[in-house]
Order: sequence, then C-alpha cells, then structure tokens
Amino acid sequence: MISTILYGLGLVLVIEGLVYVLAPHFVEKMLISLKEMPNEQRRLVGACMALLGGVILLLIKTF
Repeated sequence: MISTILYGLGLVLVIEGLVYVLAPHFVEKMLISLKEMPNEQRRLVGACMALLGGVILLLIKTF
C-alpha cells in the first residue's frame, strides 16, 4: 500500500518536472491565468481535476 502511494507520488513529480523542463513559458502563462482567476473558480477547477484523477485511477484498477 505505502509503496503504491510512493510510486504515485513519484510519477506525479516526474510529470510535473517534465512540464517545467519542456514548457516553462506555458507554466508561466498558466500561473498568470491562475492568479487572475477568483478563488472559488480555482477551487472548482481543483475539485474537478481531483475527481477526474480519481475516476481514472478507478478505471485503471477496474480494467
């Protein structure tokens, strides 16, 4: 169980790192967009992303 969590955390860090390496300008533009977005909208986007991630993990485990 803990190894699966650590594996998932490592995978997230690899993907996040690749985004910064391959598209730093995109990250900068995204951060500016997030700064201009109201907190409620950021929370909604975050909740939707977390839900989508959970659904993807559920589908992977099911199939």
